[in-house]
Amino acid sequence: MSVGHACVDIYQGAVAALVPFFVSERAYTYAAASGVVLAATLLSSVVQPLFGAVTDRWALPWLLPVSTLAAGTGVALSGLGGSYPLTLLAVAVTGIGVAAYHPEAARVAREVSRGSHTGMSWFSLGGNIGFALAPLMVSAVVATAGLRASPLLALPAVAGAVLCAAALRAARPPATASATARAATPAGRDDWRSFTRLTGAIVCRSIVFVGLSTFISLYVRERTGGGGAAGTAALFVLYLGGAVGTVAGGRLAARHQRVTVVRWSYALSVLAVAGVVFVPGPALYLCVALTSAGLYVPFSLHVTLGQDYLPRRVGTASGVTLGLAVSVGGVASPAIGALADATSLHTALMPLIALPAVGWLLLRPLSEPGTLPAAATPAAEGADTAPRDVPGGVPGAN
Repeated sequence: MSVGHACVDIYQGAVAALVPFFVSERAYTYAAASGVVLAATLLSSVVQPLFGAVTDRWALPWLLPVSTLAAGTGVALSGLGGSYPLTLLAVAVTGIGVAAYHPEAARVAREVSRGSHTGMSWFSLGGNIGFALAPLMVSAVVATAGLRASPLLALPAVAGAVLCAAALRAARPPATASATARAATPAGRDDWRSFTRLTGAIVCRSIVFVGLSTFISLYVRERTGGGGAAGTAALFVLYLGGAVGTVAGGRLAARHQRVTVVRWSYALSVLAVAGVVFVPGPALYLCVALTSAGLYVPFSLHVTLGQDYLPRRVGTASGVTLGLAVSVGGVASPAIGALADATSLHTALMPLIALPAVGWLLLRPLSEPGTLPAAATPAAEGADTAPRDVPGGVPGAN
């Protein structure tokens, strides 16, 4: 499941990695380039909760390989031809594929990991690795042969579809048991107030991450005077730091309350993003890495917190926290691009410093979701995770 997740999220990263090539080969403005990111994320933001609501009612495991292929097809077609509307349409297909994948994948991952924070962090790590590999893959293909070679970018989707099918075959017994148990009334009460606050913080985090993903490559070129390799390296660091942060988040959640870990991450991200905007020279890369880690420590914790705040709507919670966490930020990218065209990219990135602080304020009143009694946790059934590592338990466990 983790490697399949990487094969999907490589296409979320690929859209941002293609932006510098659209600018150089097709002379797109900052606003036009950010419009490409918007096309990939807007539909994803809208339809992802809908896919989550559907998977709350029905298990749709076939969505995993199909959506993986759709995500790869959109990116593969985006480099063909010079039509801006057709490019937007192609990356929109990628966005829909990504939206269809995440709610069902998060549900399956939660079931096979028995609700473990550490297990979910490893699943999320796969997506982070996909993000990190995206700029390297795009650079290797497009920098060598130009945008016309974009069909080669579909290869990870084919591999991912095969991996998803294999993972679903292996997970069939617990998935079937969960589907049977799903018919029973789920335990727990939906806490919409806490979930709404968590979603608001996720939106703030998403705008920062997607904004930096879209423009960090171009910004580092300007800031350091380096070429395309310098920009690609910065994007790689942004995504790779997320992989480290995701694993760290799972480990920290095993020792401390998730809400506490998430709040501290948002607070530290304020300083890290300020460093990206204001620190000159090679030290900028260190600030990019710290920003990435700060933004991604809470990534998998968002998912499990959301699922525990909405125990009766795990699919909806997964669609919002896992998918919307990445995609909704693209809605703000055109505004950042327009501001950059009117002033400078440096000025346009300054507002991003305040958003983690807003997220921290939204998270401040939240409390940790309650845990199931020890007898109802996987630990009581011989699992190797402690009861406190399974807040909310496995959907339908009762």
